[in-house]
Order: sequence, then structure tokens, then C-alpha cells
Amino acid sequence: MKKKERYVLFVDYFKKAIPNPKTELKFNSPFELLVAVVLSAQCTDVRVNKTTPHLFKKYPNAKKLSRASFNEIFNIIKSISYPNNKSKYLIGLAKKITTKHRGEIPNSSTELESLPGVGRKTANVILSVLYNKPTMAVDTHVNRVSKRIGLVNSNKNLKEVELDLIKNFDKKDIPKAHHWLILHGRYVCLAKKPKCEVCKITKLCKYFKGAYK
Repeated sequence: MKKKERYVLFVDYFKKAIPNPKTELKFNSPFELLVAVVLSAQCTDVRVNKTTPHLFKKYPNAKKLSRASFNEIFNIIKSISYPNNKSKYLIGLAKKITTKHRGEIPNSSTELESLPGVGRKTANVILSVLYNKPTMAVDTHVNRVSKRIGLVNSNKNLKEVELDLIKNFDKKDIPKAHHWLILHGRYVCLAKKPKCEVCKITKLCKYFKGAYK
């Protein structure tokens, strides 16, 4: 099967199976999404969603969060991975958003990546989810699933995976494809024991056919 055909079949299936995929992080504003995504680095969305209601209730916007102390934030997010660093990041990004961006979340990768705790992956999530831009955040699920299926070669690094996916998906499909890959990896194509017996796209999957290296 040629790569282009594999992409077409992937999109055709998920457009029917999950026509309107969404992030599983819970948020009510652009600011809340940014905070949630920063907290989700090397942490599950489930854990983040258990933590953020208290955080958002006490600090509903960047201005209020910018005035918080390290200990106040740490005590709320201490169950999340790397709470020391993330407490510093949240206060730092809140201060910069308040002073430089007038409380608004930037809509460019350069400005987003200038915020504490925001790297390329986080910036791509924000641009995709908030602004519907054709960016592809490559997390562990996207990296694993895209390689197993055969959308990208297994020897590609994260940056190469991102660029390859963006190149081969239609521009309008990229924001949804990001979620499709994540959801498929989270619930079907598991890291240790993929559920091939319930997967609906085995006909296009290199891993299932024993061709994955």
C-alpha cells in the first residue's frame, strides 16, 4: 500500500468514526487550556483534570495567577509530575501574559514558545485547539501510532514526524488528525499491548501486518 493511500484510508475512517474529535483536557477559556497543556507534560489528562478545577477556581485568569506564590501553586498541583518546575512555569507565564500580552493568549508559535514552560509541542497544541491552525503536536501517542500504522517511517525523530504528518495530511484535516492519532493511541493502539482485535484500521496498519520495524 502506498503512503498516500494509507493517509486517505486513515482520514476516511476517522471522519466517520470520530467526526468532531476534541481534546480531553477540560477548560473554559484559552488561559485555562494553556495552563492545562503545560501541566499535562509527562502527565495524564485524567490527573490534570482532577487538579485544575481547584486551580482555576482560585486563579481564573492570568492576572490572578501572576500574583500567586510558589507555595500556593505547588500545594494545588503537587500530585502532578514535576510540580516544582511547573509551579514556576505557571507563575512566570501568567506574569508575561499579563504584562506583555494584556491577558490574551498569543496566536503565534514564536510568542507562545517565549512563555515559561511552553515548548514546541505545547505551542502546537494551543495553535491547533484554540486557533484551528494546521499544526501537529507530536506526543508519545502521535509518535507511536503514526509509525505503527505506517504514516511515517519508524526511524524519524519527533520533528521529522511532525513535518511528515503536516506534509501528507490535507491542511484542513490536520487539527482533527492530531486528536485522531492521540485518541487511537490512548484507547486502542496502546504502547505495551495494542488492542489489534478491536482495531478498525488493521487493513492499513504495518504493525498488524508484521511489516513494522
